[in-house]
Amino acid sequence: MTADHEPNVPHAQESVQIARNDILRRDLTAVQIKVGTNGCVVLNGTLDDPYSAQSISFVRGEATSDAVQIDHLVSLSDAWRSGAQVLTADLRQNFANDPLNLLAVSGPLNQAKGDGDAASWLPPNVAFRCAYVIRQIQVKTRYALSVVPAERDAMARILADCGDLPRAVVSEPEPPAPSTEVDAVTTESSVPEAVTDPVPAGDVHDKNCAAVRSAGAAPLMRGEPGYRDSMDGDQDGVACEN
Repeated sequence: MTADHEPNVPHAQESVQIARNDILRRDLTAVQIKVGTNGCVVLNGTLDDPYSAQSISFVRGEATSDAVQIDHLVSLSDAWRSGAQVLTADLRQNFANDPLNLLAVSGPLNQAKGDGDAASWLPPNVAFRCAYVIRQIQVKTRYALSVVPAERDAMARILADCGDLPRAVVSEPEPPAPSTEVDAVTTESSVPEAVTDPVPAGDVHDKNCAAVRSAGAAPLMRGEPGYRDSMDGDQDGVACEN
């Protein structure tokens, strides 16, 4: 899941594909695997989409794969804005591939979310919002990332209506590689303190691609974690390639 993929290191694209297939195998049901790929490449399956509460068929193909995309619950650019720029390269890589932060979801809803935080976007499926916000808090706690005041307020509003959630709702889908350099994940309904937004000057496209490159995930192919059309200047299906 977290094989080396620094921006200029060979196999960068392959690492992203490994992460995508790992999450598809975890989150889809009735999964069919491509023969000859050592049980890796997912050909098709069914997603019980947490963002829409609808059932979505996944069929691998140029015209069909985008129906199901892998979302970073805390986006790469949001992470960069909230402190990831001071993490080591290994920790940024861990963040980009952390299964706690990756979720198979509806492609159109993932595109609608973009790099929004809890203040600007929440899943239409109201029943999933508690788990969604708690997962974001877990991720931000793990990597010592901050929240801005509007995000903190939005998280607090959601958590106020959550009540006592079953432990299974807030547990990790699978453990990431251990690290002694960050705090342990918390399952308590608390929101980290807000700090000033540290994003440097520049347009949104530059910020997003800077975050992708810093996380060691560039270039991004259409349908892969973190890809957005706005980051693909020539619209060739490859974002942050330069």
